[in-house]
Amino acid sequence: MNNRQSISLPDASLSLVIPCYNEQEAIRETVKRLRQFCDEVQDLNVELIFVDDGSRDCTRDILKEFAAQDPRIKVVGFARNFGHQIAVTAGIDASSGDIVVLIDADLQDPPEVIHQMIEKWREGYDVVYGTRTERPGESVFKLATARAFYRLLNKLSDIPIPLDTGDFRLMNRNVVDTLRAMPERDRFVRGMVSWVGFKQTALPYIRAKRFAGESKYPLRKMVRFATDGILSFSTKPLQASVAMGMISAVMAMAGIVYAVTLRLFTNIWVEGWTALMIAVLFIGGVQLISLGILGEYVGRIYNEIKGRPLYVVQEYTGFTEKQPTVSRSPVHVIK
Repeated sequence: MNNRQSISLPDASLSLVIPCYNEQEAIRETVKRLRQFCDEVQDLNVELIFVDDGSRDCTRDILKEFAAQDPRIKVVGFARNFGHQIAVTAGIDASSGDIVVLIDADLQDPPEVIHQMIEKWREGYDVVYGTRTERPGESVFKLATARAFYRLLNKLSDIPIPLDTGDFRLMNRNVVDTLRAMPERDRFVRGMVSWVGFKQTALPYIRAKRFAGESKYPLRKMVRFATDGILSFSTKPLQASVAMGMISAVMAMAGIVYAVTLRLFTNIWVEGWTALMIAVLFIGGVQLISLGILGEYVGRIYNEIKGRPLYVVQEYTGFTEKQPTVSRSPVHVIK
């Protein structure tokens, strides 16, 4: 039996997970828009879970003020900055809703779109992910690199990952519980949601400009994020390093044959130096690239076997029941 059919709608609950990092300029408007959305939803009990990812400004203080006024608002405060994907994970761990929606605090993903996601959920979908049709306010460089990243990731990934999507999505409890059982540290949530399967559908929407503040993803973090996405869902970089090694070996053999031929059948000793240097440099470059790729995978193994928690929570605010617990063991979904 379908999960949402077994839930009486007036008793169903919705958790909104909102990761935040240095969002004091926008957070009041974000809370206002999300509370307005809560008031518009009549047949779902809604909770707002803000995850403060170690903000250095007044974001957490502002959120705690709102939590003291509105019992629907809950705050998970990290002991330090752990990163966006870990903050999303902490919000998922803390959620209790029958459906969970991930949305950023910068209002680029309009809360009003969640109504359409809920309608898709009622039609029988387990995951409804937002697909960006337009991204106003973003630079040409960011648009081009984002487009290239999603298409490269989809070609390299062992599973299909929808193009032009972020973390803005709705998931039912079965999907959420499965995500909670996935222990990896280098997390790429949108890829993990694709990996778990279930019935998924896209919801096109126009992304808005940032309400205030600046992007928390500079070029360095974007590159790291792209690396996490590719290496977490594909072994093709390792296969590519093997291919490059074979090509370099063939070229090296050709160089050896060329050098021996010159030595045995000619009196020319200097000729061929350029080709030899090219071969040496090429082989050295391939080796370094291959070692770098291998090192990335080994580093991830090292991080996994240390067994440290994914995040450290300094304080929970607004949780009337016991503090959220985390499951990192296999789950069996029964419908």
